[in-house]
Parts: sequence; structure tokens; C-alpha cells
Amino acid sequence: MRNPGQKRVRRAARVIVLNPQGRALMFRFDVAKRPPFWVTAGGECDAGESFEEAAKRELLEETGIVANPGPQIAQIEPEFITVEGEPVRADERYFLVHSESELIDTSRHTDLERKVMTQHRWFKLSELKGWHEAIYPENIAEVIQIGLGNFD
Repeated sequence: MRNPGQKRVRRAARVIVLNPQGRALMFRFDVAKRPPFWVTAGGECDAGESFEEAAKRELLEETGIVANPGPQIAQIEPEFITVEGEPVRADERYFLVHSESELIDTSRHTDLERKVMTQHRWFKLSELKGWHEAIYPENIAEVIQIGLGNFD
């Protein structure tokens, strides 16, 4: 049970999808009264759902890609305000998926996702570091490099 005023822990699975050229799929969120921002596919775990199960489900729902996400490559614990307006402490687990296709199927998006997830784009890793709009997590390029085993 939380103390009054304590933020809820939001368990979430995030999926970094890379195309054959090594570009990362990101979704642009346009939320009222907030600057636009970009994030990976993914979302909150359902009750009783593991991070791995949530990653597989979210990947299908948000991209149409059917794949096993493989092992977790990172854990990040940011604090933020959800698109619904709830301040949370997140426990985000990151997974990496290689996709042979750049075709994205958004037909399974919820009404809220259709409203706020306005674009998707395949980013070069170099673009992720200096993009003119916010990208979360801010160190996404490094997370990808760690996931690929590239420590240059």
C-alpha cells in the first residue's frame, strides 16, 4: 500500500525495434499542453503479466510485429506524468527486436493511442542523439549500443 502522496510504480515493457539498416523505430506523442516527444513501442504491464509477456503483447498491439523480444537489455526508473496525467515512478524494462520489415500496423492501437501517437519514424542512431524534440529515454542510443554488444 502506498503512502498518501507517494507515486504509483508503473511497471512497463519497452521494445526497441531495429530494421535491417539498424534504424530504431520511435513513436511521436502529441499530448495536449505538452511539447511533442518520441518513445519506443511499449507500455504498462497488465496485472499479473511479466515484463517479457508485456513486451510481446505491446509489440504486436503497437506495431503488428509478432516476435519474441528476447532478454531484457536495460532497466530504467524514470519519474514522469503519464499521457492520462498521472505522476508515476516507472520501472521500465527494455527489450531489443530485429525486424526484417519497416511496415508498421497500427490497427490495434487503442483510441487513446490513436489520439496521441501521431507519427512513427525509423531513426538512425546518430539522429537519436541530437533530435530537435525530446526522445525518451534520453540515452536511448547508448541503450541500443549496449543491447547490440557495441561498447565503442
